[in-house]
Amino acid sequence: MAEPLSDSELRVLRYLPTNLTAPEIASELSVSRNTVKTHMRNLYTKLSAHRRTDAVARARDLGLLAPRR
Repeated sequence: MAEPLSDSELRVLRYLPTNLTAPEIASELSVSRNTVKTHMRNLYTKLSAHRRTDAVARARDLGLLAPRR
């Protein structure tokens, strides 16, 4: 990764492997839906991913998320 993830992006990243939608993640984190969507867009860019599943796989490869059980 060329640019490190921010603390806020890391918080959102931890929710990406779940089945929660962006609005549900926003509710869990007590932030707006737009904030979560912005962080997700930044995560996809930084992780060179086009979809949520790609971002999760890339994050696991980089050790940012626990390996799949």
